Amino acid sequence: MNQGGKLLMVVTSAKAMGVHRTGLWLEEFAAPYLLFLQAGFEVVVASPLGGEAPIDPRSVAVGQPAAWQKAAEVLKQTRKLSEVEREVFDAIILPGGHGPMVDLAKDEALAALLQRADVDGWVIGAVCHGPAGLVRAQKEDGTPLVAGRRLTGFTNAEERMVQLEEAVPFLLENRLKELGAHYEHSKPWEAFVVRDGSLVTGQNPQSSEAFAKEVIVAVKENICVEC
Repeated sequence: MNQGGKLLMVVTSAKAMGVHRTGLWLEEFAAPYLLFLQAGFEVVVASPLGGEAPIDPRSVAVGQPAAWQKAAEVLKQTRKLSEVEREVFDAIILPGGHGPMVDLAKDEALAALLQRADVDGWVIGAVCHGPAGLVRAQKEDGTPLVAGRRLTGFTNAEERMVQLEEAVPFLLENRLKELGAHYEHSKPWEAFVVRDGSLVTGQNPQSSEAFAKEVIVAVKENICVEC
């Protein structure tokens, strides 16, 4: 393993969800990305199609930290997921936005990579709608990757509040429960993070920084065990 920590952030390539323009939620990428760099980690950013990753326009607002826009520059040229799927990382991180509900939820290459990450003991992290990328993944025995694991993600209540309950391909909270996950949540728009061993999840955009900090702790613990 890389002693400094090498992380893979997999972001969406989906620009639309039906008639709704979508993509990556900027805070859920930028806040963790910057904290990972501050922690001394090497960060690789990939997407299913490679190239420029779409940013949900609703996630870009006046008054956001200038550093977020600098982080967004990285999204203009992501690596293609198939080009990095054989590399070794200390963690794989799935930021949200509604885009992952469209493409990461059914991406076979991502599912295979997540199975390898689980077998090899990488930290697996996902925030907000990022856990949609976990729903296709399986353990080596064929059971769902999330089965029996404590986790969180964007709630049904929050989906109703953004008025996209009828637009999403599935309700993330429901799907995770159907797969056997022990789903936990806090109040809407309240920061909430769950760690179950090497799996770290955050509920919503407000959880982005706390989520990233927990990922950093988990990765450093793994590195210390292996060094």
